[in-house]
Amino acid sequence: MKTSLAGAVGASVLPALAGTRDMAPSMPTERAAAEATGFELNELTIADLQKGIASGKYTARSLTEKYLARIEQIDHRGPAVNSVMEVNPDALAIAETLDKERKDKGARGPLHGIPMLIKDNIDTADRMQTTAGSLALLGSRPARDSFVAQKLREAGAVILGKTNLSEWANIRSSHSVSGWSGRGGLTRNPYALDRNPCGSSSGSGAAVAASLCVLAVGTETDGSVVCPASANGIVGIKPTLGMISRAGIIPIAHSQDTAGPMARTVRDAAILLNALAGPDPRDAATAEGKGKIEADYTRFLDPNGLRGARIGVARKYFGFSDSVDDLMSSIMEEMKRQGAILVDPADLESHGKFDDTEFTVLLYELKTDLTTYLAGRPDAHVHSLKDIIEFNERNKSEEMPYFAQDTFIKAEAKGPLTSKEYLDALEANHRLSRAEGIDGLMDKFHLDAIMAPTGSPAWLTDLVNGDHSGGGSSNAAAVAGYPDITVPAGFIAGLPVGVSFFGRAWSEPVLLKIAYGFEQTIKARTAPRFLPTVTAKS
Repeated sequence: MKTSLAGAVGASVLPALAGTRDMAPSMPTERAAAEATGFELNELTIADLQKGIASGKYTARSLTEKYLARIEQIDHRGPAVNSVMEVNPDALAIAETLDKERKDKGARGPLHGIPMLIKDNIDTADRMQTTAGSLALLGSRPARDSFVAQKLREAGAVILGKTNLSEWANIRSSHSVSGWSGRGGLTRNPYALDRNPCGSSSGSGAAVAASLCVLAVGTETDGSVVCPASANGIVGIKPTLGMISRAGIIPIAHSQDTAGPMARTVRDAAILLNALAGPDPRDAATAEGKGKIEADYTRFLDPNGLRGARIGVARKYFGFSDSVDDLMSSIMEEMKRQGAILVDPADLESHGKFDDTEFTVLLYELKTDLTTYLAGRPDAHVHSLKDIIEFNERNKSEEMPYFAQDTFIKAEAKGPLTSKEYLDALEANHRLSRAEGIDGLMDKFHLDAIMAPTGSPAWLTDLVNGDHSGGGSSNAAAVAGYPDITVPAGFIAGLPVGVSFFGRAWSEPVLLKIAYGFEQTIKARTAPRFLPTVTAKS
């Protein structure tokens, strides 16, 4: 980092700049690749780790040490996936305390002593920073934990560190490079290092896939949990809006933002959902969950969950790739053999009709919500979207070397949330995505869920032209605020592709049953090999 920038944000932030690493990918040697895939904890689940602790093979401290060593070996060196922004300097001490508590009082639950990572837009009131990947927030620390961090600590999880992300959760520019941030540099896809991990929870997705942790938390406004989950071959849950409090999470838009679990299995994702869900007076949206949130989502996991399930096939989300369509056709045939009833086609009547209004709402809410959040960070160097735009202009070489901030500028030009344009767009969003969208379709065909490919195989990262994703199916559930679960469906040229199951508000129990039945049937998850690139025959 240039001295001018370091001086502007203060000398106290210099240790955090270690997260900004060389953009050139390291090509793994045969030995490095073997070490990467031969990790002792590779692909282990929560149950595996808890069994190891119970037998005396592991402790929370030993697991934490192993994962921290793995992060150094695979993420910071070796293949240099670059998914972890910073590690928690207190992780080992926290693990030791949890080991003592387990010995004295027993375990709090399934997450007791389990090391995990969270995205760098989720506040922690500790020695780590929360920056959304932007240099503008270096040196400022939140005064209190986010609801997510608070719930994880209460569950006994060990927060290993913060994951890299698409800066400002990928809302800064319409030509962005997903997985890149000014602070963290570029995250790479562990299946092929020249491929993109998808945004904005890119680091969380890549870290879980690479076994740098057993679990991670991502956040989504539209696609930012399910896309990186799909592109990195893991499970992602974008829950109903209000299931998980957004308090203490750097926002884009309150009408769509939510945190969500990311894991290698549906069961582990459901366990994490148990820990994160619940009411919070700091987020009024969580009041909607009263009487609707389940105490234990793992009880809905049925290996025969496909049997008798009526699932609509949203064909208008297909067609962007012949290979993806072929993969979906093969898995749908297997789903039928397992007793699923597929209604094909089953398309939303409003498909494609709320793209413009969604963007309008995001622009208005970004300006208001980000300024509201920054009011809780009085020691920050920026206090509004306007301040951030000006900071980026002053620090172009560090913050805007590959893409600019056209979306930020459009948002800054918008008025207050009382504007007619905003209110009309928000009403259209909810009507078109709910009554005339997901709810209307499910009523028409008496569906339990809707399915579609989550997205394309990971595209080549392009620092010149930005992202060029082939397609995706996240927008209806995102705009409606409804749940969406993606599960690994298979591989195309060595790159993972997921399938999404989405449905009505608070239908997580049904979706988890279907997703688990699908997972146990298809069993598509395969660990990455950290290849430099892939070919059609990979």
